[in-house]
Amino acid sequence: MRNSKLPILLILIFISNLTFAQEKNKGIFIETKPGFFNEISKEAERFASKPKTEVKNFKVDFTGMDLPKNLSEFTYAWHNETVSQGLTGTCWSFSTTSYFESEVYRIHNRKVKISPLYNVYWEYVEKAKRFVRERGNSQFSEGSEANAVLRIWQEYGAVPEKDYTGLMPGQVYHDHRKMIEEMTAYLEGIKKSYNWNEDEVVSTIKSIMNFYIGVPPSKVNVDGDEMTPKEYFKNVLALNPDDYVEILSYMQQPYYQYVEYEVSDNWWHSKEYYNIPLDEFMSVLKDAVKKGYTVSIGGDVSEPGMDSWNKVAMIPTFDIPSQYIDENARQFRFSNQTTTDDHGIHLVGMTSKNGKDWYLIKDSGAGSKNVEPKGYYFYNDDFVKLKMMNYTIHKDALPQSLKSKLK
Repeated sequence: MRNSKLPILLILIFISNLTFAQEKNKGIFIETKPGFFNEISKEAERFASKPKTEVKNFKVDFTGMDLPKNLSEFTYAWHNETVSQGLTGTCWSFSTTSYFESEVYRIHNRKVKISPLYNVYWEYVEKAKRFVRERGNSQFSEGSEANAVLRIWQEYGAVPEKDYTGLMPGQVYHDHRKMIEEMTAYLEGIKKSYNWNEDEVVSTIKSIMNFYIGVPPSKVNVDGDEMTPKEYFKNVLALNPDDYVEILSYMQQPYYQYVEYEVSDNWWHSKEYYNIPLDEFMSVLKDAVKKGYTVSIGGDVSEPGMDSWNKVAMIPTFDIPSQYIDENARQFRFSNQTTTDDHGIHLVGMTSKNGKDWYLIKDSGAGSKNVEPKGYYFYNDDFVKLKMMNYTIHKDALPQSLKSKLK
């Protein structure tokens, strides 16, 4: 009798032998190579894209001008090295922190480096609180004013820069874009849901910042002594907040009174700005700098006479001749919003050149680091007169005639 299962058995044995005879395959990592799909994609993008037109900014032609070029041309007060605020809108903290570092040195002969990001962290907390209390009708953005720094220090203290950099491991430059986007989206959601729970909102805002810029310290070590941020402010910085005044000059409020600086970055509507006529505003500033004081100053920097590659800020005659720069020209630009409160800087010194005064500006903005000396600008006094709206100054730098008017 024929065995019909034998051929099937032989076939299975044959297949089994073939299977075990194969070599094992291995995998490797290879770089992706551009193929024909890339060519298709590029051509599709080219066809869909609009022709690019070159964008040019209208600027002063500085060719042949005798302008300041080096720090050696200036007489200036001590200040820490220049730093970058990175991709943030926190110039108010960087400039004013730098200013108070110079003040600590001037008053106590003590060199300190203070964290500007510590101020930023707690300012956002305060903004979040007001956002809730005002039911969403309070600005929440990166901007603020110079007098926010002392307000923060009195409430939360201050810390050395080394104890709170606001940078993540491996991060070189500050970048708050995603953090701001996330916090803003969260608060907009709160506004839509009417979930006005202040503790919950503040806790969430803190958690977002903790992820992006780290948790601020509750204790710091200074020369072997452990202290709280408030103790660091009181005992190490040892600055008296009552010794400082905000000087403003515009026509829309009465002179020789404390008024509100009516700009969006004054989000808490501070009325602590002493408003004085423009000529006095300029003479007080010039006299103070000549005496060795520095000031934290703010105003508008988007002008054709400002150029980062020449490090110069001036007012061209095709804008307005020097002799016509007065409080009316200044107010006109503020009222029509061609002068805005868009940047805070630290004025650290001055010089005279060809009959004009020039101020040395320490600037944390990116443009100031395009060329040497990196981190600085040279502002002509006409530019300050027309475009810089306010400054923070120690009361001892004021003339007695003005100081006696302050309450």
